[in-house]
Order: sequence, then C-alpha cells, then structure tokens
Amino acid sequence: MPISLSAKKRVRQNAKKRIINRARKSQVKTLTKQFEAVVAAGNVEAASEQLKSVSRKLDKTASTSTMHKKTAARKKSRLARKLNALKAKSATA
Repeated sequence: MPISLSAKKRVRQNAKKRIINRARKSQVKTLTKQFEAVVAAGNVEAASEQLKSVSRKLDKTASTSTMHKKTAARKKSRLARKLNALKAKSATA
C-alpha cells in the first residue's frame, strides 16, 4: 500500500491511464478484426477504406504512450501486405 501522498496520487493516475490504454488497444484490435473480416470476404474497396481507419487509429494510439511507434508501423505494414495480396489475387482472377 502506498503511504505518501504522491504515491497515492500515482496509483490513482496509473488506474486512469490503464483504463484509457486498454480502451485504445481494444479499439485497435476491433478495427483490425473488422479489416481482416472484409479481406476474408474479398471486398477490395471496403478493405482499403477499413485499412485507412485502422491506420488512423494506430497512428493516434502511437502518438500517445499507449503503443510504441514502431509497433504501430509494423501492424500497419502487415495489414497493408494483406490488402496488397488481396488486390493481386483479385487482379489475376
């Protein structure tokens, strides 16, 4: 248990930030799952729009200290590769 006033305040701040960070990460995961569902359905236009929204959310999350910038970049790159594979598959078919 914290004893000093500053330690008690730090516990309160950490609890607030934890809730905010978990919400942000949850939103990123939800948008990612929606993107992957659209890719699995094979809709290129909807997938590209969904990728924009996921990328925007990843950038906003990385701009805070919730997620590292390189982690967000890696996730965006992997999602973009999935979209490019879908575009290549639909172009050949």
